[in-house]
Amino acid sequence: MYTPEHFAASPAAIQELLGRPGAANLVTATAGGLLATLLPFTHDPSIGEHGALHMHVARNNSQWAEAALGEALAIVQGADAYISPSWYAAKTEHGRVVPTWNYLTAHVYGELVIHEDPDWLMQQLRALSNLNEADKERPWTVEDAPARYVAGQLRAIVGVELVITRIEAKAKLSQNRPVNDIPGLVEGLHGHGEHAMAALVANARKGEVPGVVL
Repeated sequence: MYTPEHFAASPAAIQELLGRPGAANLVTATAGGLLATLLPFTHDPSIGEHGALHMHVARNNSQWAEAALGEALAIVQGADAYISPSWYAAKTEHGRVVPTWNYLTAHVYGELVIHEDPDWLMQQLRALSNLNEADKERPWTVEDAPARYVAGQLRAIVGVELVITRIEAKAKLSQNRPVNDIPGLVEGLHGHGEHAMAALVANARKGEVPGVVL
């Protein structure tokens, strides 16, 4: 991934992105070409040098069986938003501005390990539901469903573990814009409901985004 130095994200920013609830596009090479599936994941930092992403797919999804040996890629996407040049103070000053797109993303590379063991799958489902239910008033757990029903669901899925070998991450948050452009940019983002990106842009300018290299 092309990443100018001022848009690079540090390990702290990467860990924050991988540790929050989210989904990744898992891309693998097969004899028939590339395949991709969007999968919710959890990140276990204790595995190997860079940790591992834990996911599962439907057993009927042929991607898990057809994935060729070698490197696989998971694309993790954070907040992203269109940036209008009309929000810049520079538009009225000299007009030399163009639209762009801000985003936070990580390309996570690694080796795939397939898991069909029910115990591994149950642990993955618990971790995934606990992560995504953590902010709920009455969190759902796997134990809330009938055991026979859960056992049937486990037979219908296959575990996918991406043991990470390298990560390329980019935080494009208008760090390259003059300071006078930032207030209008933040206001414009809020006005269009892009509150997450507005906060990232504002905090990046103040140096408060964890791990973002400014």
